[in-house]
Amino acid sequence: MSDKLLMIGFPKGSLEESTIALFAKAGWKITKGSRSYKPSIDDPDLDGRFVRAQEISRYVEQGFFDCGLTGYDWIIENGSDVVEVCDLVYSKATALKSRWVLCVKEDSPIKSVKDLEGKRIATELVNVTRKFLEGNGVNANVEFSWGATEVKVPDLVDAIADITETGSSLRANNLRIIDTMLYTNTKLVANKTAWENPEKRKKIESIAMLLQAALDANNKVGLKMNLPKHNLAKIIGALPALRKPTVSQLSDPAWVAVETIVDEKVVREIVPILKENEAEGIVEYPLNKVIP
Repeated sequence: MSDKLLMIGFPKGSLEESTIALFAKAGWKITKGSRSYKPSIDDPDLDGRFVRAQEISRYVEQGFFDCGLTGYDWIIENGSDVVEVCDLVYSKATALKSRWVLCVKEDSPIKSVKDLEGKRIATELVNVTRKFLEGNGVNANVEFSWGATEVKVPDLVDAIADITETGSSLRANNLRIIDTMLYTNTKLVANKTAWENPEKRKKIESIAMLLQAALDANNKVGLKMNLPKHNLAKIIGALPALRKPTVSQLSDPAWVAVETIVDEKVVREIVPILKENEAEGIVEYPLNKVIP
């Protein structure tokens, strides 16, 4: 493999489509067949494979991938010695961090982690679960689960350790959380040798910057309007989000054009105030990337 070509590990499965969408927003078009593990990327300096997120940190550490996207949970579970380049807080459904939790059936007599002494627990995150129990002075039998973990309680196991974003799927299965073991989110990680390569490090840092910029843009919008000049100071003083707008003089000396970036959730509060101050031609538009 050349010093210039960068091999990336992409997560296959639940994060697959959201990862492709994120790269598209960042500027890279990734296409793949439904059964293909090798994507086509519109960048001659990039190559990659789609593999399970659980395995990516190991392949990055071993050097098969120069970098990859995987969860913090799997870095810890695998004990992988990699460079954590940046956090990328996104998932298949939300922009929230996920968490690994210990769960029991709603009517279980188990109330806390201490009550798991001598019990059987099923999970995919075996090493982290064992360490968490040990840290709480609990000796329990932790077994690997191949999937559908939530259906195993209470008939096959006493409790499970599972990942959740909102907790809704656990509640739907009549499960109750008794403790949180670990918060996790997607990270861009790099192989240590690749990170020491100037060409590859520069490319990895560029990817990190643009992916983060794409994520930052998800919660922000552009806002532009025309405003009477005599109300400009009032608007900027009243709205912290408009502290650093772009202000341009219009052909009418009494009016200015104002353009800024704001959090999308505050637009509903800002627009009525703008109208009260005689703003006209207010336009809200989406953003692809926000780079500090």
